Amino acid sequence: MGKIGKCSSLGIVFKFKAHGWRQGVQRCINRQEGAWCSHCDQEHLRTPAGTWLSTQGAAMEKSYVSVFLLLVAISFVLAKDIGKKETKETSTKPKLPQTLSRGWGDQLIWTQTYEEALFRAKNSNKPLMIIHHLDDCPHSQALKKVFAEHKEIQKLAEKFILLNLVYETTDKNLAPDGQYVPRILFIDPSLTVRADITGRYSNRLYAYEPSDISLLYSNMQKALKLLKTEL
Repeated sequence: MGKIGKCSSLGIVFKFKAHGWRQGVQRCINRQEGAWCSHCDQEHLRTPAGTWLSTQGAAMEKSYVSVFLLLVAISFVLAKDIGKKETKETSTKPKLPQTLSRGWGDQLIWTQTYEEALFRAKNSNKPLMIIHHLDDCPHSQALKKVFAEHKEIQKLAEKFILLNLVYETTDKNLAPDGQYVPRILFIDPSLTVRADITGRYSNRLYAYEPSDISLLYSNMQKALKLLKTEL
């Protein structure tokens, strides 16, 4: 026995058999039997609501839904990545531009050249402290870190004319026992190198390690006291 079905999109009445039609084509979704529409030459599916839909249209609709869900997922992932990047950028402290301090104390006043430092020491009647170092020297970097973080040293350094050098000068008086880094020397306002103010190492008299920061602080105090007694 045949049954009468209707194509909802075209309003065409057609017949179908309960099990099999037109070359034995059969579809069953959610246990709903299908039928072939002879007018549009497409197979149709019966939905639970009782309407007849084209299987081709249903497949296209399913494809559109899949693409839409994929786009939503991609958008979500991209938005999440952008949010992480923005959070990372805002939480990272911006790097300050290179200054004359080179990280030895940004709040301190540093001179640019050896000649300028000598001139200012003589005219201000302050002792000059010269730090020889290199940016790619791990010992210099380690000493710089503790020097910059030592509050007492940073405060005491305000009483000096300050100069840090990443190159050697032509003045041999700045290398009494050789050229090495890091090394720190003091020069009084009379432009005399205080070779008597030394560190703890006999083979590198003017070298300081991070563990010698207290000795460096004492030597800075010594340079100021010698200046007062010699005035």
